[in-house]
Amino acid sequence: VSFRYDSTNEKAINNISIDIPGNTMAAFVGHSGAGKSTIINLLPRFYDPQEGSIEIDGQNIKHVSLKTLRRNLSMVSQDVILFDDTIKNNILYAKNDATEDDIKKACKFAAADEFIEKLPNGYNTIIGENGIRLSGGQKQRISIARAILKESPIILLDEATSSLDADSEEIVQNAIVNLTQNKTTLVIAHRLSTIHNADKIFVMKNGEVVNSGNHDFLISNCEEYKSLYKKQLK
Repeated sequence: VSFRYDSTNEKAINNISIDIPGNTMAAFVGHSGAGKSTIINLLPRFYDPQEGSIEIDGQNIKHVSLKTLRRNLSMVSQDVILFDDTIKNNILYAKNDATEDDIKKACKFAAADEFIEKLPNGYNTIIGENGIRLSGGQKQRISIARAILKESPIILLDEATSSLDADSEEIVQNAIVNLTQNKTTLVIAHRLSTIHNADKIFVMKNGEVVNSGNHDFLISNCEEYKSLYKKQLK
């Protein structure tokens, strides 16, 4: 697959070919501008590659309807989109016919129930435009509860904990473990500590995959990964 944005002549992704088995976690690491977010954005077809094809279970994603494709994907990113409505309706957005019980179960898995139940109106609390009345960690947990409720087989995580403090990050990380169980997960993480458990890590540089493997393999065999890791330890 190769892809470039209209605004530039440089390819954001240059001739990459990767294979991710179902029910595994694949992580993408690399400096800013390496092409990680582009990969995540190509899957729901926010953009289409100029060359090559993306296939899920052997089917070219351009040959299925957008509705079907996106029903099978859930995205949790650092920019959580929330509406000026109740917490309940914000979560229901993922699955209109969910029951009260389904919502509460999803919130429990997302570690969101503890703060929701302390609010004066609980699940019926209006959260303000883009969730202005909630903290960053609370917004993320609402977003994760939404993804859990949706029950899609593929999860896309884009920097989901990058702007959180240490306490919130730990809570959100635990919620992500619940969300991604038995799912095919693609994750972008600036903090390499969050992806130790990935089945495969793809190291990206200038739109290309320069190496891949698990953490131990890459520490021994990939200078780019080693330097990213050392910088974070400092």
